Amino acid sequence: MPIVEIENLPSKGVLIGIDPGSKRIGVAVSDMERIIASPNSVIERNRRRSGLDKIISLIADYEATGIVVGLPINMNGTFGPRAQSAKQFANNILSKIEIPLAFQDERLTTAQAERSMIEAGLSRQRRSQRIDASAAAIILQTVLDRFANA
Repeated sequence: MPIVEIENLPSKGVLIGIDPGSKRIGVAVSDMERIIASPNSVIERNRRRSGLDKIISLIADYEATGIVVGLPINMNGTFGPRAQSAKQFANNILSKIEIPLAFQDERLTTAQAERSMIEAGLSRQRRSQRIDASAAAIILQTVLDRFANA
C-alpha cells in the first residue's frame, strides 16, 4: 500500500500515531470512533532494534486500519535529515505490512507535549518517560480533529 494523503486514510477503524525518533518511537492509538488519541507506549531504539517489529505487533493487536507518522519538517518548511529518517522508517513499515500510511507535520509537537505535562505537574523524570508517546498523541489528534472538522 502506498503512502496516502491524510484525506485518503480509511474512514473507519483505529489509527496508530507514530512519532519516530532516533532513540525512541512514541506511539499513540485512536479509539474506534476516532474522537481521541491516547498515548500508548514508547519503544526504545538502538542498533539492533529498530522498533519495527513492535510497531507491526501493535498494528495487529489493535486491528488498525491506518497509520499516521509524524514528519519533522524544519521550521522553514524544508525537509532535513530527520524528515528523511521518518520517511525511511515509514517505508520500512510498508515493506512489512500493507496498510495505508499518511504523514502529518509534527513541528512543535514535542514542545507542546512538554508544556502540557509541566502544566499537569509531572516531574522531569515522568515527563521524559512519556514525552514521545504524548507527542505521538498530539500528532494523531491533529489528524482526528481534521477529520471531525471536514
